[in-house]
Amino acid sequence: MPPTKGKDAITLLKEDHKKVKGLLSQLDKTTERSGARRTKLLGQIEAEIKVHTTIEEEIFYPAYRDAVKKKDDRELYQEALEEHHVVDLVLPELKDADPAGEIFGAKATVLKELIEHHADEEEQEMFPKARRALGMAELRDLGARMEERKRALSGRGKARR
Repeated sequence: MPPTKGKDAITLLKEDHKKVKGLLSQLDKTTERSGARRTKLLGQIEAEIKVHTTIEEEIFYPAYRDAVKKKDDRELYQEALEEHHVVDLVLPELKDADPAGEIFGAKATVLKELIEHHADEEEQEMFPKARRALGMAELRDLGARMEERKRALSGRGKARR
């Protein structure tokens, strides 16, 4: 893909963040009386998170890790992976909770806070460092690879490796 077409990796990830944050806000506003709506939203959130974390962990994070030189910058990479791990612990518990119960609401709030913190940290700390370390041409190449992987994960295309 020519460098002038397609989204760069950071733009793509920020769009994902916005979408998931919006879905989490909708989930957070639901009540116990909206169990079916909660279940549907949770399914959408889970699907978005799985695709997003996969493209980050397979494509973006390794490129970031390899491009940055400072120990603090590499620690951001490790912290991001650990935050993904924590989300992977909370999400199944949320899925197992009764969507018409109070515990579901509490776990949904915790998930929202975890993801908002993670996304904000990436956008405010990691992405500016990635932009400097990788450069626009590499970010566009990563974006093209990430879009292709997203299509494959979503069942809308074939993955090439």
